[in-house]
Amino acid sequence: MGHVNLRLPDDLHEQARAAAAADDRSLNSWLVAVIRRAVAPGQTPDRRDGDPASTDPLRGGAHSSRPE
Repeated sequence: MGHVNLRLPDDLHEQARAAAAADDRSLNSWLVAVIRRAVAPGQTPDRRDGDPASTDPLRGGAHSSRPE
């Protein structure tokens, strides 16, 4: 099983913990479920501007071409 260290802003961490608790799951289990849904065939995560994300494959790099 792979491991990832994920740093979240405090407010997002609290929101995720609350969502996990409301779903009666651990935070880890809830995050796994969210990621599974996000990567399911035919699913694309939303971009910050609300438009569906591109179906282009992710580029292997640490930097996004999108401005922050």
